[in-house]
Amino acid sequence: MRFCLLLLFIFGVSLSWRSEGKAEENPALAILPFFIEKAEDPERGTVCPICKGVYRRGKILPGSQNTLTRLLYRKVGAMGKFTVLPIEKVEEALSQGEKRCFEESPISSSIRFGRDLRMDFVFVGFLFRFEERIGSSIGVEKPASVGCDLHLFRLRDGKMVWLGKFDETQRPLSENLLKIGSFVRRKAQWLTAEELASVGMDEMLRKLPDPKELEEGQ
Repeated sequence: MRFCLLLLFIFGVSLSWRSEGKAEENPALAILPFFIEKAEDPERGTVCPICKGVYRRGKILPGSQNTLTRLLYRKVGAMGKFTVLPIEKVEEALSQGEKRCFEESPISSSIRFGRDLRMDFVFVGFLFRFEERIGSSIGVEKPASVGCDLHLFRLRDGKMVWLGKFDETQRPLSENLLKIGSFVRRKAQWLTAEELASVGMDEMLRKLPDPKELEEGQ
């Protein structure tokens, strides 16, 4: 009974959103809030439960997953390639379900969630590390460090069609002259963790294929 009520609620959310007169030329995309994944084995690092990528363990500032989610919404929306389900609609639907299901079975739960909302794609992201710099933009005792990834699932067949990874602790140019382009993109200064995450997300999304490619691919 509880699950049926959840499906009815989600179906209502989907209908109300799609009845707002939006043109459906672009694929419909739901973006789930970032999940936090902490290391169980300090020697191994943190392992992504979806793609099994390994990330250096570190601290995660409170609220940083909300920062990443907000950045992703803004950047994907600015691309104009998807019709993005508003975060309020996603949160309304999530509040009715058991979030523990997503932690235990992130792939199947995310796919089911997206399909229930009648989406074409769903973004699922994990945050592994979000450490703030200690110091200022011109000099630091400790640089900012961020580790996260993004998975895009195509819901017609449940296939993961794209994966983006970012795992960086900012370094001075003197440590690696081959990365001068990266240094310039980081404003040639020491970034905050949010600024570093924003740059990293830009770099990930720049590699995201066109939605038509994603829809038609095998």
